[in-house]
Amino acid sequence: MNDSPLSDIHRLVWTALMAALIAAGAYANLPIGPVPVSMQTFFVTLAGFVLGPRRGALAVGLYLLAGTAGLPVFAGGKSGLGHLLGPTGGFLVGFMVMALVSGLARTASGVTWARGFVFGILGMAALFAMGLVWLKFSLDLTWSRAWYAGVAPFLLWGLVKTGMAVAVGRVLARARLMPANA
Repeated sequence: MNDSPLSDIHRLVWTALMAALIAAGAYANLPIGPVPVSMQTFFVTLAGFVLGPRRGALAVGLYLLAGTAGLPVFAGGKSGLGHLLGPTGGFLVGFMVMALVSGLARTASGVTWARGFVFGILGMAALFAMGLVWLKFSLDLTWSRAWYAGVAPFLLWGLVKTGMAVAVGRVLARARLMPANA
């Protein structure tokens, strides 16, 4: 796609779409503890793959802003600054880092399997690190209890969702639906 005013609109629409999909992913969740399994990490990783690091993080920022402003976009229909600063806040803020790191996989031609998995897993590791620390201190847990509550149950799910995001990102690139790099 050529760099034109329409390219700017295309990128803006994709940024808003990814923010909306991250919010929708919060409603597709399985509550298994203080941190639910949701489709959000799939959409956060996909945002990085589709939009690149800067715009992927921007899409997550838009999502966080909507939730902080009171729209019920966090898991379980929650919203507000109190929820953002609660036990799952590290995961929510970590979404921005996850999208940024995942976005590093993006090249002019899209996302390869190898780059997608490497940067997707690195993004997931950053997310889990931030979420683990925040969960530990917000609930006054030991490191092992925080690990078993906030990370261990999600490792396999994260790998599956990373693979799905790579596959979808590759399909979007082949169909030439991804916005141009900005």
